[in-house]
Amino acid sequence: MQRRTQWRRIGYNAPMAHTHSSRRLAHVTRTVGALLALTLCVASLRGLALPHAADASAIAMLPDWWAGCLPFAALLGCMVVLPLVPATEHWWESNMSKLAVSAAMGLAALVWMHLRAGQENALGSAAHAIAEFVPFIVLLLVLYVISGSVRLEGHIPGSTGANTGMLALGAVLANLLGTTGASMLLIRPVLRANAHRTHRVHTVVFFIFLVSNVGGCLLPIGDPPLFLGFLRGVPFTWTLSLWKPWLFTVGTLLALYAAIDASMQRREAPRTTSLPTRLRVVGWWHLLLLVMAALVVALVQPGSPMPVVGWTPPQLFRELLLIGLAAASVDPRPWKKRGPRAFSLAPMGEVAALFCGIFMAMQVPLAVLEVKGASLGMDAPWKLFWSAGSLSSVLDNAPTYLVFMEVARGVTPQGVLAGSVALADGSWIRGDLLAGVSLGAVFMGAMTYIGNGPNLMVRAIAKQEGVPMPGFLGYVAWAAALLLPVMAAVSMLFL
Repeated sequence: MQRRTQWRRIGYNAPMAHTHSSRRLAHVTRTVGALLALTLCVASLRGLALPHAADASAIAMLPDWWAGCLPFAALLGCMVVLPLVPATEHWWESNMSKLAVSAAMGLAALVWMHLRAGQENALGSAAHAIAEFVPFIVLLLVLYVISGSVRLEGHIPGSTGANTGMLALGAVLANLLGTTGASMLLIRPVLRANAHRTHRVHTVVFFIFLVSNVGGCLLPIGDPPLFLGFLRGVPFTWTLSLWKPWLFTVGTLLALYAAIDASMQRREAPRTTSLPTRLRVVGWWHLLLLVMAALVVALVQPGSPMPVVGWTPPQLFRELLLIGLAAASVDPRPWKKRGPRAFSLAPMGEVAALFCGIFMAMQVPLAVLEVKGASLGMDAPWKLFWSAGSLSSVLDNAPTYLVFMEVARGVTPQGVLAGSVALADGSWIRGDLLAGVSLGAVFMGAMTYIGNGPNLMVRAIAKQEGVPMPGFLGYVAWAAALLLPVMAAVSMLFL
């Protein structure tokens, strides 16, 4: 007892007190985050029971509609500021802290809609949010789990040539497996190949540019916005007409990466690795599961008849199939590890925690765009490219694409016109306007971490592997310096 008293007198009880305080704060954060998330779930389930959806015009035509956008802006601000402030930097690292902030902003948007647009519109918006969030997070989870069972063993040198080749391969695979599937399949091999490198951040940044976004614009299964366009009646093969801007953008970014990486590599001391030289794919049969998952996403649409069989699947049937594919990829032996490190769901937890609030808080901005978008003078491809691209950077690019697709269809004279695309419902849309919307939504989803689902996943995995990834604002600076000039060239050359 006397020794303990002496230690306390000279101040060694401070770390213990700090630990107790941190534990209390963590406990409060977990409790608050769980309660807020539960409240959002209850509101969403009540909204699903309503006979009709929310009325977007009832929200967008309010004189103070801008106030309903504040929770979304505040959530983006928290993602930028909290990791940079010393007092909250450590607290923000917890996924439960992210969940508490995200759910609080989503609930704030829901409360505003309830007070200003009525209970039915608020609950209808909540139902719409969860109807988009559940398929989104299930797809990411399934692709993350399946791809975690595949790894490339052997010596990949991590040289400029090898890295550029892997990025080019990823840009092609993004059209076949989707940007999410290609990202989850290749990010770990890329990180392992460059584990000995001193400078790795630029490789992950260009990976997000090329594999997680730009690469997937040639087929509807490549990126969620294009898949939604296909469901709205855009012909499946129409996206192949975007091959010229795709080739230009991918080629330019690959050349830019090769020049930067070669310069970085010259500054690094040469290192040798003890890895074997023979390459071997471990868990190769899980690649078949990835292909099957891509086919399920492309062919199974709840509420719509399936091709060939004509059967209409019920709600959540697609998600159940995807979960079954993920379960088939899991090794039941608890001692079996996936790759050199034990498998962790922490990166998925970060994505789910942030996007649950993002999907809820962005309902008001999307309603405003849906109602007032046609009056914004969007009558030129380059206008739609920059408008859809700018908003896809901060909103999820899939619903943003749908809004601006409707804007493009609204300004298209209906009838058989040269350069127009016939949709499945018999309406028409100008091909150049649709190209502007498609390229903007797909390409500029890479401008921020939240523009497209795989972006945040890749960042979380890279951070877990020890890559000092930039924060939200730091990544935007990378994108503004490297990607934005390429987007300007695409606008001038192809639109």
